[in-house]
Amino acid sequence: MKRTVLTLGFAALAIVLLMVAGRSKTFGATVEDKPAAQIKIDNFVFSPNPLTVPVGSTIRWVNQDDIPHNVVSDDKSFKSKALDTDETFTYTFTKPGTYSYFCSIHPKMTGKIVVQ
Repeated sequence: MKRTVLTLGFAALAIVLLMVAGRSKTFGATVEDKPAAQIKIDNFVFSPNPLTVPVGSTIRWVNQDDIPHNVVSDDKSFKSKALDTDETFTYTFTKPGTYSYFCSIHPKMTGKIVVQ
């Protein structure tokens, strides 16, 4: 009886370990295979603008200006904090569409991302 319980315990543990190992490989492949595209914030401009990327892409905004800026989508689906010089903000686009955004500190600064 003890032997059966011990054998079943080891079998269950092996199954759980295999499931966990399989999941991490699947998740790692989808995230690591898509490097982040980068948008520079400099001289009160988002560049490149517009930017077209595939679904699942991660965008990294980098403030290379001497003053703070932020990134806010028109539909409020993403919003960064105020970014000082060399600070970054990232967002992953999981649905296709056109996403317009702006700097709420300097509202005339606008950008657009097209996700296909």
